[in-house]
Amino acid sequence: MLSRRLLFALPLLPLAAACQSHEASARASASTTSAPPSPPDPARARWAALLADREKLRPLHERSGPPKPGEWRHEHPETGQTFEEYARSRPTVPTPERRTLVVQPLGPFDEAQAKVLALATDYLGHYFGLPTRRAESIPLSAVPTSAKRVHPTWGGKQILSQWVIDALLGPKLPADAAALIAFTTEDLWPGGGWNFVFGQADLHKRVGVWSLHRYGDPSKGEGAFKETLRRALKVAVHETGHMFSLEHCTAYRCVQAGINSLEEEDRSPLWACPECVTKIVWATKADHIPRYEKLAAFCKETALSEEAAFFERSIAALRADT
Repeated sequence: MLSRRLLFALPLLPLAAACQSHEASARASASTTSAPPSPPDPARARWAALLADREKLRPLHERSGPPKPGEWRHEHPETGQTFEEYARSRPTVPTPERRTLVVQPLGPFDEAQAKVLALATDYLGHYFGLPTRRAESIPLSAVPTSAKRVHPTWGGKQILSQWVIDALLGPKLPADAAALIAFTTEDLWPGGGWNFVFGQADLHKRVGVWSLHRYGDPSKGEGAFKETLRRALKVAVHETGHMFSLEHCTAYRCVQAGINSLEEEDRSPLWACPECVTKIVWATKADHIPRYEKLAAFCKETALSEEAAFFERSIAALRADT
């Protein structure tokens, strides 16, 4: 339609403009070709580089395949979200004023649990490329009776995660917080007809909560500690990703995919897929290779060898043909 309008407009040009002399045309052409090139737009260059890096990373990742009964995608059909869709959605992201991840302990932690909390806080900083800070612990006595229950079937004590998000964290959001993340050892449930949740976050209010309750006892030896740590790291980055408006991933085996059970949690990877990791580095203004280097070093130090190897493969893929 645009080309038709241009054609119709041509006869309306003034005669002098339509009959420009050959000499004037040649001068204009020479002037145009000799002009220095304009500097590249940094935002456009950054965007193009992110898209190119996404394609370099894509072969390393496994597609999710059809969901099986009992899995999150089978019970909760979702459409997913590409990087381009994410960027167009005006997501909640860190700002120059809000660039700190604030971790809020809720309730008591034993020595092993406290170590998991400390490592998860460090990992969050590497994963999102943002500084972290731990707030002073809030005692469980701060949770009102109306936000507690005993599960009607198995009898376990639980805290209402929606209350934590709305009533506890929302009013306490620090002025410099990119996200405020509560961490507890208490079991959580979100209300309604749900039995429990591993964690819950708000996609726009910069607040969320997750629990260690269902992740095992990290004090029962090296293997148990590593198992609990791996699970805690997954839920930590997953829920914090939600706080930066990342929706559930449906395309790949990805840490940002929805999880319906501990078994499904253990089958999921600790890393983000090419779409989700591109969202993260775009939102946080991070760079892939330094980010992966820090994640690989962390995983080596904590004996998460599979994850360390994956991050190193990612670095190699990004450096190929550069």
